[in-house]
Amino acid sequence: MAQKRKKGLVIVESPAKAKKIGGFLGKDYEVRASMGHVRDLPASAKEVPASIKKEPWSTLGVNTSADFEPVYVVPPEKKKVVKELKDALKNVDELILATDEDREGESIGWHLAELLKPKVPVRRMVFSEITRKAILDALHQPRELDYNLVEAQEARRVLDRLYGYTLSPLLWKKIARGLSAGRVQSVAVRILVHRELERLAFRSGTYWDLKAEVATTADEGFSAQLVTVGGRKVATGKDFDENTGKIREGADVLLLSEDEARALQERLQQSDWSVASVEHRLQVRKPPAPFTTSTLQQEANRKLNMTARQAMQVAQRLYEDGYITYMRTDSVSLSQEAINAARGRIESSYGTNYLSDQPRQYSNKTKNAQEAHEAIRPAGDEMKTGEELGLGGRELSLYTMIWKRTMATQMAEARLRFDTVTIQAGDAEFRATGRHVEFPGFFRAYVEGVDDPEAALDDEESALPEMSESDALKCRDLEAVGHETKPPARYTEATLVRKLEQEGIGRPSTYASIIGTIQDRGYVQKVSNQLVPTFTAMAVTRLLEQYFPRLVDLKFTAQMEQSLDDISNGEGAKLGYLKDFYSGEDGLEEQVKSKEETIDPRRACTLELDGIESAVRVGRFGPYLERQQNGETMTASLPNDINPADVSNELVGKLFELKAKGPQSLGMHPEEGLPIFVLSGPFGPYLQLGEVTEENEKPKRVSIPKNIEPTEIELDTAIQLINLPRRLGHHPEDNKVVNAGVGRYGPYVQHAGKYKSLGKDDDVLTVTLDRAVELLKQAKGRGTATPVKELGKHPDDGDTIGIFEGRYGPYVKHKKVNATIPKDREIESVTLEEALTWLAEKAAKKGTGRKKATKTKASKKKTAKKKSARKKASKKKKTAD
Repeated sequence: MAQKRKKGLVIVESPAKAKKIGGFLGKDYEVRASMGHVRDLPASAKEVPASIKKEPWSTLGVNTSADFEPVYVVPPEKKKVVKELKDALKNVDELILATDEDREGESIGWHLAELLKPKVPVRRMVFSEITRKAILDALHQPRELDYNLVEAQEARRVLDRLYGYTLSPLLWKKIARGLSAGRVQSVAVRILVHRELERLAFRSGTYWDLKAEVATTADEGFSAQLVTVGGRKVATGKDFDENTGKIREGADVLLLSEDEARALQERLQQSDWSVASVEHRLQVRKPPAPFTTSTLQQEANRKLNMTARQAMQVAQRLYEDGYITYMRTDSVSLSQEAINAARGRIESSYGTNYLSDQPRQYSNKTKNAQEAHEAIRPAGDEMKTGEELGLGGRELSLYTMIWKRTMATQMAEARLRFDTVTIQAGDAEFRATGRHVEFPGFFRAYVEGVDDPEAALDDEESALPEMSESDALKCRDLEAVGHETKPPARYTEATLVRKLEQEGIGRPSTYASIIGTIQDRGYVQKVSNQLVPTFTAMAVTRLLEQYFPRLVDLKFTAQMEQSLDDISNGEGAKLGYLKDFYSGEDGLEEQVKSKEETIDPRRACTLELDGIESAVRVGRFGPYLERQQNGETMTASLPNDINPADVSNELVGKLFELKAKGPQSLGMHPEEGLPIFVLSGPFGPYLQLGEVTEENEKPKRVSIPKNIEPTEIELDTAIQLINLPRRLGHHPEDNKVVNAGVGRYGPYVQHAGKYKSLGKDDDVLTVTLDRAVELLKQAKGRGTATPVKELGKHPDDGDTIGIFEGRYGPYVKHKKVNATIPKDREIESVTLEEALTWLAEKAAKKGTGRKKATKTKASKKKTAKKKSARKKASKKKKTAD
């Protein structure tokens, strides 16, 4: 019996979207997933077609001599998908391309049409949310493919390939293998490097002031800060020059020393205190605009501690499940449906007085906000809460933030009153500032986060007691306080995203992958929530700035983005732009050829930091110090946890001192009968038990904690550290052992597969069981992480295969086997079949590793026997003595 033809084949990017949309369209339509892009430029040499391998441009995958024509190939993992789509196309009346409504989605749709070569009509279907109404409306309002968007996306892809594949090989030759350059990536790294150099050049200044605890006659207390003495303004941090650590030239301020501050403190304690003046200032606060991709990433980082990549992954799932509108957008506008839904929900949840007088609409600040038609908001027309939808975990947290921000846009303005009280005490003036929320308005739903952790949130109440001019006051306490000026703050993901958007660099939809890439490539380390550039990043940035300054210039990069936008609007030509960028005397190709011979690799790998007496070299095995001493070149390893701005001459001196002393023996271990050495390596100073010999190939080593000075460590302390891990006792809940030890990332406590780093005030040698139990409550167990996405069941055992976020990027996991996802793959497009292939390859490698492990075990047994023999010999010697 012949199969009944269906009305259409609808192609979307992901299986989750296909399942959801298929439920809305019913049996008349076949809904399939393309798993992202079905073809792309060759990712490696083996993907380059044989017909062009001998061409000089074959490695680029772009024919630079024929109008920059790209060579598109179907990756091996996509061939099965393409075949299935072609088979499905044979039994339908039309092809409906329902990929995302941005440039990337338009490009995927065009590639599908080109590759599938349909003989049936082709329609383009776009929507910004996955709800029944939105999908059915989109089905009945199709449009043609937008070739301007396709051209712009192809221009961007070719441009990025030309940039990366032309500059990256130069970095391999001059600095290190495996490095990469990128149109936006390299500029982002440059921004971080410049901030680190500012911190390195920063000179701290010291100043003193007074802080008073004051009370009214009614005994209502508040704090006040010294502002003037004898009519002169008292110096604060902003009066200092960051490069000298001294008061800025021309600043007429009084710089108090400690002695002067304490003398003033003593004198003012004997003075009468009274109110000199009271000022009231009213302020109205308007709610922030609804979320765009950029602002969502920033707030998720500030409030939920999510990385940009994690925020986009969670948002992707919420979108595919039909809970929010499309999450890649520059637009801040809301549909009338959304405004009506939000206003209705505000009235029922908060009351009419919390509703804005008129519906509030926002306009775009971004010059070319074409990526989608609406801001990120809850989908549909009901504005249900996350709890009503049954959400949990990260999905609930992110959805709730989006819901609250959308509610806030249609709520009444908040009204605040700021009170400033000036207090007279002798010849000094103090100032106190209070904040009172007169009417919370939209604060009831949403308060925007701040980047400065010490800054107060908008809705924080800090009202002063009622006071009038000439009121007498009591000084309860007066404290002299010393301050040191602080260097410029390092960027966080939130502040870097904001900086990139302000400068017009890249697209917000790409920020997550850019921030992930610069970490994966070793240009940036994440310390707490700060993005810290590495020495490699500094070397690469310096080379690019010196020889290719235009390519990492912020304004030039922003103009590149504008040129791509012009192409998408039909106002620019792709070919002309690519020729200007790559070809000719001023083009990238000629620049690299002409400058390659002039770049000295040794010079490129050498950094001379401001004020540091030794040079830093970027070597094959990591950064190290180098200096000339008595005509000889001296080197010393730089520990990996040392950040560029933290290098000081004192630190350099200690590292060279350790290196000069060589393997320094503190004495003999009483039980092992081996010497304990103090050494320094890439991970900092450490202890080593015995020398490296044939019998002792891998001597026991343990890092020296940062609270212990390696040049002053005593034998008893060294013995305790070498004997780690230390058993603290049994956990009260399950009676399993709790240990304390030192690992690659510092001191920790461990219990039943859970590890937790010790706090700054904890000592690994003295930490107690009770303290360890308290710390372990905050720990995450190994293997207990929640997958960011489930791909399906393993065909062999039915266990779930999921995608997880790891320290070095996303990976797929099945039982105990983990396989890294290729860096150029977006996790949304990863398929179960691909994951099975990667896991099988990793399992095969592990199988090989088991044989090695067996050998290692045998070697360990052999070593253990030798150690045992040495112990017996040592005991016999002691007995004989």
